[in-house]
Amino acid sequence: MAEFTMELNDEQKEVRDWLHGFAADVIRPAAAEWDEREETPWPVIQEAAKVGIYSLDFYAQQYFDPTGLGIPMAMEELFWGDAGIALSIVGTGLAAVGVLANGTDEQIGTWIPQMYGDQNDVKVAAFCSSEPDAGSDVASMRTRAVYDEAKDEWVINGTKTWATNGGIANVHVVVAVVDPELGSKGHASFIVPPGTPGLSQGQKFKKHGIRASHTAEVVLDDVRVPGSCLLGGKEKLDERLARAREKAKAVGGVGVPPAEGWGRVKNAAMATFEASRPAVGAMAVGTARAAYEVALDYAKNREQFGRPIIDNQGVAFQLADMRTQIDAARLLVWRASWMAVNGKPFTAAEGSMSKLFASETAKKVTAQAIQILGGNGYTREYPVERMHRDAAIYTIFEGTSEIQRLVIARTLSGMSIR
Repeated sequence: MAEFTMELNDEQKEVRDWLHGFAADVIRPAAAEWDEREETPWPVIQEAAKVGIYSLDFYAQQYFDPTGLGIPMAMEELFWGDAGIALSIVGTGLAAVGVLANGTDEQIGTWIPQMYGDQNDVKVAAFCSSEPDAGSDVASMRTRAVYDEAKDEWVINGTKTWATNGGIANVHVVVAVVDPELGSKGHASFIVPPGTPGLSQGQKFKKHGIRASHTAEVVLDDVRVPGSCLLGGKEKLDERLARAREKAKAVGGVGVPPAEGWGRVKNAAMATFEASRPAVGAMAVGTARAAYEVALDYAKNREQFGRPIIDNQGVAFQLADMRTQIDAARLLVWRASWMAVNGKPFTAAEGSMSKLFASETAKKVTAQAIQILGGNGYTREYPVERMHRDAAIYTIFEGTSEIQRLVIARTLSGMSIR
């Protein structure tokens, strides 16, 4: 087990500086253009693939960093460059985490490489969980997967929404209901291979922020996938469903978890989100840091009444608070990341804590940056306006701030807080 440390080693510093250079030289100059175009920045993704950033090998190296700091460090630097473009570069990672969290070794080795392609033929992947009537309330999911035993195939029907790379992905990871009576415990994850009939893109969303990232509905109409595409395999699923049914009987109601289970209930979607929440926190830290740095530089150089505006306590104290909150958010993210990679259970919902605080910090810091820049901050001539729009998503996707607070409260109390 790696000791917890706040000091990056030489190799980590080298990777951080390399990523920072790519973010500064490639991502930032393209940020405003792709935000306006609201299109997937394929040329930037291809450039990231050429230098080795958009690749399975790179993410595997960071994912298996024994200190746990590889992924959050990478996320912070890329999102410091621009949140929309960075999400286009790392969005495939959520689908990959979905396979890592739920799949067998064979499935991991088969499907994750196909999610990325190679530098000559770049691919992306999509994780499809949310639905029009089931966002935070995953128990209300309606997409169904029914097993056709005669053909050893699963037949999937439903509509997913808010899917990053949805419809344009080479590989889709879809969470579906296999036993409606078990609520959120009756879910499973499936691989939908490229070119599978019945899967199509629905509405593409025009968004407030992260506009360079493709977000769309995914429609599944009698989509048939082989039995081998059930992540984890049918034997493991049957065992898990049997245990869930026994527990449901023990507490007198199907689909009702015992009180001590609140905040720790595992299902296909939650296993993915639990693993990815500190990474989302790191994204928020990167965006907040970027806005803070713009505001600090502006305050040191902008003069009013014959002196730099940072000479005024009203501005200087805001910057002091911004930096303090950013550093606190990073420490929460690093703690949760270290715990996750070293198998430490989130007994106090530390993963949710990290995402909650970092997300709220990003919204607050980017708003303060606009205020410090005044009228200039409200225009698209300066990047803080875009950063503030981008920051809004962190308190919404992969579990809203309200859901994070609910998870934390349930975990701490052991009560079924609603």
